[in-house]
Amino acid sequence: MCPLYRFVIVKVRWRQQPATRKSVDMDSFAAASLRSEYKPDLEFRKMPFESYPRRDGNRDPKGSPSRAIAGLQGADILSLQAFRARRVVTPEGIRPAAILVEGERIKAVVSYDEVPARYQIHDFGDAAILPGLVDSHVHINDPGRSEWEGFETATRAAAAGGYTMLVDMPLNCLPATTTVAALQAKRQAAQGKCRVDWAAWGGVVDNNRDDIEPLAAAGVPGFKCFLVNPGIDGFTMVTEQQLRSALPHVARTGLPLLVHAELPAPIDRATEALANADWNRYSTYLASRPDDAELSAIRLMLSLCREFGFRLHIVHLSTSQALPDLRVARSEGLAVTVETCPHYLHLSAEAIRNGATLNRCAPPIRSRENNDKLWQALRDGTIDLVVTDHSPCPPAMKRLAEGNFQTAWGGIASLSVALPLMWTAASERGFTLLDLAQWMSAAPARLASCDSRKGRLVAGNDADLVVFDPDGEFTVTQEKLHYRHPVSPYLGETLRGVVKATYLRGSAVFTAGAFPGEPAGREYTANPIHRSTP
Repeated sequence: MCPLYRFVIVKVRWRQQPATRKSVDMDSFAAASLRSEYKPDLEFRKMPFESYPRRDGNRDPKGSPSRAIAGLQGADILSLQAFRARRVVTPEGIRPAAILVEGERIKAVVSYDEVPARYQIHDFGDAAILPGLVDSHVHINDPGRSEWEGFETATRAAAAGGYTMLVDMPLNCLPATTTVAALQAKRQAAQGKCRVDWAAWGGVVDNNRDDIEPLAAAGVPGFKCFLVNPGIDGFTMVTEQQLRSALPHVARTGLPLLVHAELPAPIDRATEALANADWNRYSTYLASRPDDAELSAIRLMLSLCREFGFRLHIVHLSTSQALPDLRVARSEGLAVTVETCPHYLHLSAEAIRNGATLNRCAPPIRSRENNDKLWQALRDGTIDLVVTDHSPCPPAMKRLAEGNFQTAWGGIASLSVALPLMWTAASERGFTLLDLAQWMSAAPARLASCDSRKGRLVAGNDADLVVFDPDGEFTVTQEKLHYRHPVSPYLGETLRGVVKATYLRGSAVFTAGAFPGEPAGREYTANPIHRSTP
């Protein structure tokens, strides 16, 4: 380490209030050169001993290095905060509790009245405190298509929605994240723009099998592929033959492969049969993406999973017809996980008006009966997690004026309203906030390999919290969306549950409808060599 008489800590990222500063204890300071998670938070500067602060706030008249170190001991250099409420959602259940936070991490979760005297208390009363949400399926579109969204607006909407961690999909950005060079370009694009933490999936396309393991070494938590044309330049689908070439590389990384599971043949046949149909009718679009396209793709992937032994994750499950196959795969012990999205649970084909292209997504929103079966699969654990598949675009691409479902961009943006969307429907079905925390925090964190720091209110994890009023209601307006283009199929709906505040590593990133402080989000990667600064 550098001699203390030459370099000292003069700043540990103070926020608006001392109670919301980021800090670090002396053990962390002593190991700062080895433990990269603290490096972004420390500012070193040359300073003579006589100006170095002691514990009592006065200068040390003798300038002794040992006294300088002693002056850093204790709570004066720590940000000691207690977040408490009558409903705290812990892995063990919902109870009155206080979350003790030292610096950026949770120190302990204790009884409501057991807060030590030195802690500054944030009491949220009858509101609920949940772990910060983790969204492992987001299209940020940066770099290259930031006019669609971008890190700045996506993470702002995320903070407003209670999310503290996003994992960006490898397509819709330019270049697509299919090489290490493209990943580095994404890291550069994110610098100084993120209000929440983030990571990036790598892509598997038709010609990058030799990039898979280097991407894993560079810090991606897994990979994404399409079995059908994604409909955008820069990212190709993969055939079964191409998958067979890539899967040994995926399996060697031990990371999951996320699959858009629709096969083109059933879609092509259905679309050909609808050549003369009215594409302003939602029923036409729904018929063009039949259940069999999903079912056959999932059966193919389960077969390949048995053969190659990789971790398989099915993204945005829409059809309930695949649930029996997925249950059998689980009973065999296959390493398969499944997600669905709020729009597949909250919306239904019967309620979508003709020409209402804001509802177009792929796979499509299906019937109410289908939705009920997806809810049951969440209840019995066949579906593991709920993610947004936040997929924004400029409004003109949704063909709102012409109402044509065939030419409209497929994607629904919902980062800022996904939690109340889910709570509105889940609470009516007898689910609890504990279920939402599992589906929207813990399970996505496990998928993205950030569960040692994210997704649960436990000692050692980042102090990522969302303060949520489950009894409040609000009407969705453009002002509440916060992403770049405030269009949504949910505009005008009254939803149950209000996000009051979101804390990232102990600091408020959203509160009272505002976004305090400067962007402080970082890239999260299990490899600290690649961990970024804000």
